[in-house]
Amino acid sequence: MTPVKMHTRALNLFYGEVHALKGVDLDMPEQCVTALIGPSGCGKSTFLKTLNRMNDTIASVRISGEVVLDGEDIYAKNVDVTTLRKKAGMVFQSPNPFPMSIYDNIAYGPRIHGEKKRIVLDEIVEQSLRDAAIWDEVKDRLKKPALGLSGGQQQRLCIARSLATKPEVLLMDEPTSALDPISTSKIEELIDELKRDYSIVIVTHNMQQAARISDYTAFFLLGEVVEHNTTGDVFSNPKDRRTEDYITGRFG
Repeated sequence: MTPVKMHTRALNLFYGEVHALKGVDLDMPEQCVTALIGPSGCGKSTFLKTLNRMNDTIASVRISGEVVLDGEDIYAKNVDVTTLRKKAGMVFQSPNPFPMSIYDNIAYGPRIHGEKKRIVLDEIVEQSLRDAAIWDEVKDRLKKPALGLSGGQQQRLCIARSLATKPEVLLMDEPTSALDPISTSKIEELIDELKRDYSIVIVTHNMQQAARISDYTAFFLLGEVVEHNTTGDVFSNPKDRRTEDYITGRFG
């Protein structure tokens, strides 16, 4: 049995009066890819953001239940959110490099966390770019603006930026939806390599992508988890009719 890295229990989230997540119980195993699938507006991205408290900035949000990472409830009063986000990094739907050099994009996080030594930053930048499979493409232009990269390169740069703070969990919100097929393929290969060292939770609208890259799949509908199992079982032997209807394209 694969150890669980992160789990939620009876997780509810309200936007004002709107009940967006309803009693979500979900295990996210260590060094595996957990895919979150379901139609638009079903709570996938909202759930993902609860995993590193990205919803904290929204005034109308209320949360109850547990979100536990390595045995610690991340919503406990003594939890430092900056430290949490170092441990659980986020990669967004559209590439969002900072308007600075490639080097400074990667060094940004480590600097915030107190790293000042140039030799250490150099090592972190190179290793992070290597881990994100983009070092060879950018090693001769580290001082050039990151915004000059292609969309696919920018997304791999953003993954490298997340890796630079040495997270344990990578949260990915549709990381390939804005990319062309070749860039998408590179990101998928990268995710497959990264799961050796990281626990990954990914939101995707692409059923084929979920089937290709994930070990476990959770199907969300109207703020609830309808079904959660190994990806092979969810796609080949769904237990719930609604899951079958969604993955065969009858709705959504």
